[in-house]
Amino acid sequence: MAGAGGIPLSLEAETPDAAAIERGRLLFARECAFIAGAATPEALPPYSLPEVALVGRSNVGKSSLLNALTGRRDLARVSATPGRTQQINFFDLDGRLVLVDLPGYGHAEAPKAQIAAWTRHLRAYLRGRPTLARALLLIDARHGAKDHDRDMMALLDESAVVFHLVLTKTDKLKPAELAGRIAASRDELRDHPAGHPALFPTSAETGVGIPSLRAALAQLAKGA
Repeated sequence: MAGAGGIPLSLEAETPDAAAIERGRLLFARECAFIAGAATPEALPPYSLPEVALVGRSNVGKSSLLNALTGRRDLARVSATPGRTQQINFFDLDGRLVLVDLPGYGHAEAPKAQIAAWTRHLRAYLRGRPTLARALLLIDARHGAKDHDRDMMALLDESAVVFHLVLTKTDKLKPAELAGRIAASRDELRDHPAGHPALFPTSAETGVGIPSLRAALAQLAKGA
């Protein structure tokens, strides 16, 4: 038997009820527009609405997930080149929630000085943004958490930013492989006080897990 997101119930961290799924669907069906891009901490836009930040290794699928959540193909630019996102991009969802696409970390094809600057910018955002309600730490389901991901979990702990682990590209795994990856990901969370127990296996390609993730994020929106 499958849950609301298409993942077997035995693999879901939690299964939202039909009303929660519908609230998420309605919110993410509303207008979502790019509002700002910030390449330096000084360029960050004013804050007012709750923010949800997507963070993860270069090419893990942040832009694809953002497009899948909002039901759009080109809201966030998807590139096969790691490190293409070079600034923090902000998207306003119906005046109720801001989705934030952060630069990837890891094996970005960019000069070391530029990568260092992005890293400082990312740290400044995570530590100093009072409206940051949640982070989504994306992990490629094919490979699991790597050292860079563990460093990010530690930074989110230090910054007191609650985060969900979101497994991407789950359509590339067989059910038994996915079950093992979910179990290993839950083990990763045990030592992280900022880690939220709800874990989301997703696929931007098939839509698996997207309704459940929308439902969780809708709870953070203004007026929820």
